[in-house]
Amino acid sequence: MLFALVLVAAACGSDADDSADGTSDDTSSDSSGDDSGDSGDSGDSGDSGDSDDEVELTQGGGTLAAVQARGSLNCGVSGAAVAFSFTQPDGSVTGLDADYCRAVAAAVLGDADAVTFVALTAAERFTAVQTGDVDVLMRNSTWTQSRDTDVGMDFGPTTYYDGQQLMGRASDGFTGSSAVAEIDGATVCTNAGTTTETNISELAAVLGINITLNTFEDFNQVTDAFIDGTCNVITTDGSALVGRKAEQQPDGEEWVIFPPTPISKEPLGPVYGQNDSQWADVVNWVVYATVIADEYGVGSGDVDAALSGGAPEMIRLLGGEGELQTAMGLSADAFYNVISQVGNYSEIFESNLGPVGLSREGSANAPWTEGGLIYAPPAR
Repeated sequence: MLFALVLVAAACGSDADDSADGTSDDTSSDSSGDDSGDSGDSGDSGDSGDSDDEVELTQGGGTLAAVQARGSLNCGVSGAAVAFSFTQPDGSVTGLDADYCRAVAAAVLGDADAVTFVALTAAERFTAVQTGDVDVLMRNSTWTQSRDTDVGMDFGPTTYYDGQQLMGRASDGFTGSSAVAEIDGATVCTNAGTTTETNISELAAVLGINITLNTFEDFNQVTDAFIDGTCNVITTDGSALVGRKAEQQPDGEEWVIFPPTPISKEPLGPVYGQNDSQWADVVNWVVYATVIADEYGVGSGDVDAALSGGAPEMIRLLGGEGELQTAMGLSADAFYNVISQVGNYSEIFESNLGPVGLSREGSANAPWTEGGLIYAPPAR
């Protein structure tokens, strides 16, 4: 019995030793696996590069370092969204989203023109963010729970509060006060892979109406189908419908946007890859800088006066005493460059959305001091 007990004790001691060794091996293996996974994540955010680029991106501090090293910002846009990002015949891109691309470039690189615009369809846009083909997406993209959690992206501050509406012809009996139920039996067209497609399908089911829903990759195709009569009604964000009506309504026709109250909430703003907090801070504070400058009434022509003798918050924001931009990995004058080269929020809004008839007054896009939702944290 004594001999047996000795054997059991020896076996237990051997097991403990093996376990300790095994734990050490497992820990080493797990650590190696985690590092490999991180490297893989970095690779996922830059599939277009080689493995050396992946290592450099990880070691260099993420997207900010990569953009600064490259010397240009890859910004995803629609290219077909009137007043937001629309490619002109000469190849230039205009619109509110395009200007926020320029604002990020001005902050990061000191040059608002250091942007490579990447035109993306609705179906392509989020993959481009996930793979790192674009550094930031400014493509009238709605912030939703699933996109924020499942899809592997993060959303920045809302630059435009929108809502889904519909557009039909007055000759078909539609008016600005028409109800959604009046589209019963209609052929409705919209973009594929968007919240608008889901929203109209769900609403039709709730209302108990029948619609034929046709989807297209590009909103140019949607509008063309409406013009040639393939679609009775088209639907997307109200701002986009206003832009299309202003730009493409044929002579002799009256296009009508309805219902008066949008059928959904569509907060639009910048989108970027997950888990890069430095880059998120940069993009977010570019937007906030335009809003704060707007609150102080400091526009592109006022920055020097505001820097030399303005409010302390504006002095900090523009790179003066107490500036916080260098702690973010930017130059002290990063936001000075944003405001001087691109403008404050009102300037960006009015120059792009004003010409198509969109106004901040009385809308969610008014300043918070005037009952709107445009609001920025303090720069301190």
